[in-house]
Amino acid sequence: MKKTIVLDAMGSDDRPFPEVEAAVTASKDLGINVILVGDEVQLTSELKKLNQDLEGVRVVHAPEWLEMSDHIQEARAKKQNTMAVGMQLVKDGEAQAFVTAGNTGMAMYFGSKIFGLIPGLIRPSLCATLPVKGGRSVLLDVGANAECRPEFLVQFAQMGAVFARLMLGVTEPRIGLIANGEEEGKGNELVKATHPLLKEQVPGFVGNIEGKELFGGSVDVAVTDGFTGNVMLKSIEAVAKLIMSTLKDELMNSTRTKVGALLAKPAFSKVQQMMDPAEIGSAPLLGLNELVFVGHGRSDAKTMVSAIAQAVQAIDADLLPGLKKSISENGELK
Repeated sequence: MKKTIVLDAMGSDDRPFPEVEAAVTASKDLGINVILVGDEVQLTSELKKLNQDLEGVRVVHAPEWLEMSDHIQEARAKKQNTMAVGMQLVKDGEAQAFVTAGNTGMAMYFGSKIFGLIPGLIRPSLCATLPVKGGRSVLLDVGANAECRPEFLVQFAQMGAVFARLMLGVTEPRIGLIANGEEEGKGNELVKATHPLLKEQVPGFVGNIEGKELFGGSVDVAVTDGFTGNVMLKSIEAVAKLIMSTLKDELMNSTRTKVGALLAKPAFSKVQQMMDPAEIGSAPLLGLNELVFVGHGRSDAKTMVSAIAQAVQAIDADLLPGLKKSISENGELK
């Protein structure tokens, strides 16, 4: 039986064009069904323009959608928005995962409301996959919880370890706590209070880490609060973009550098691919009773296909059962 992914067709900044193209591409290339949720008339019109075999794509009408600027009050008033309608399809068993490039806060709100949290979990966490020396590591939380308590971070670490095992193939994940120094006494009050809990309750905890340990590949999972993680993620994306842009400008600066660039093109292409956010496409919102993936508002069709592919990988890897098992075994935290 084909897997089915629900795609919020009105989430990205350029909606619904990236979503429509991604739905068609993903259904063909990944061999899955995609349900596009949004304005039926607009989506049907855009699909017809592609003049493709649309056997794997279905449209479900949702007359409303959420803006990036919407808060809880505005979102509640839009009872038939694409997130609410799309998530309900997953809850009703018509699909196995929900993907959006829309408002992260609203994805967390509607995900928690419609799906509920895994029993025993306190808060869900947004989990980003980053390129590091020797492979990839995960960073969480990256924006779902700006304010955190120490016990939140313990559960983030537990979920991050499950993600690293099942999605990245790491047998025994090494977990680090983001701090301003490696010593156990470093950090703000949250870090100082979290450290002993992680040491006691989370296998594979290696202690405090700075950025150099994360990107040096010393850990597989890095844990922090959502405010710090979000600032880190956006800074990482900006620095990566600056490096690639500067490198391109310098390589095109003279005939000699152009020749050198041509000779080194395979290496540069590999680095560009490694640093390209479109290769991952989205961040899973871990801890909900169903699979939800949130992409960037600036996502193009390629990025959205990657987001859908990650959702399919999560289904194949039994990520959700793995998370539920871990939370159950570790017990409810107060």
